[in-house]
Amino acid sequence: MLVDTHCHLDYFNQPGEEAAVVERARAAGVETLVTIGVTLKQSQQAIDIAEKYDNVWACVGVHPNHAADVLPVAAPEAIAEMAKHPKVIGIGESGLDYFYEKASRDVQAQNFRANIRAAQISGLPLAIHARDADDDIIRILQEERAGGGDFGFLLHCFSSTRKLAEAAVAMGGYISFSGILTFPKSLELREIAADMPLERLLVETDSPYLAPVPFRGKRNEPAYTVHTAKVLSEIKRISPEAVAELTTRNFHTLYGKAA
Repeated sequence: MLVDTHCHLDYFNQPGEEAAVVERARAAGVETLVTIGVTLKQSQQAIDIAEKYDNVWACVGVHPNHAADVLPVAAPEAIAEMAKHPKVIGIGESGLDYFYEKASRDVQAQNFRANIRAAQISGLPLAIHARDADDDIIRILQEERAGGGDFGFLLHCFSSTRKLAEAAVAMGGYISFSGILTFPKSLELREIAADMPLERLLVETDSPYLAPVPFRGKRNEPAYTVHTAKVLSEIKRISPEAVAELTTRNFHTLYGKAA
C-alpha cells in the first residue's frame, strides 16, 4: 500500500467530492493520505477532514506564500498548540518561495523559522516548500538545527537542485517526489532521484496540482500517487511493490505519530 504524503483535501469541496476522492485513493492502493495546511484557517480545515477518516492525517502550518497575510507572522506556540491534536502528525507546509515571492524574503524567513520552532516544540517533522531558494533553505535549516535543536523534515514536491537534495539527506531529511517526476522533460530530477538513498524517499501528489503522466493537465488526486511510484520504481530498478513498501516504511519512520 502507498502513502500520499502531501495533498490538499480541503480543495475537494463540492458535495460528496472529498469522500469520493478518499475512496478512489483507497481503491487504487493509496491507503494513507496526509492533508496539508497552508494557513492557520486551512490547517484547522485539514484537522476537521482528518477527523472524519481513519486513513487521513493532517499537517498544520503557514505556507511562504501566505506568510504576509497576517502580520506579525504566526507564533510558533500557536502552531504547536494546533499540533497537539491526535490527528496532526507534522508541521507545514512552510519554507521559502522566491519564484512567486508573495511575501518579502524577510517575512518568509521569519515565517519559516516560526514553523521550524513549532516543529521543535511539538517534536513533529516539518514539510518544507522550496522554490528558487535552495541556498537560504539550507542555511536556515543549518542555523535552526544548531541553535534550537534537531527536527525531522522532508522536502515536499521536490523539484530543486542536487545541492539541496544532498544537503537535506546529509541532515537526515527526506525527499518527496510528486508527479513532476513523471514529466518527460524532468531528466535532471530523475537523475537526482536515482542517486538518492531509498531510505530517504517518499511519494506524493500535492493534489489537486501537478497531475502525473498520463493525467498531466488535469486535476490531480491522491489515487494518482501510483503513477509517480511506478516511475520511481523504474528509476530505482525495483518493483512497484518494493517502492510501496519502502516509501511506506519511510513515512512511518518520519511520521511516527501515524504509526
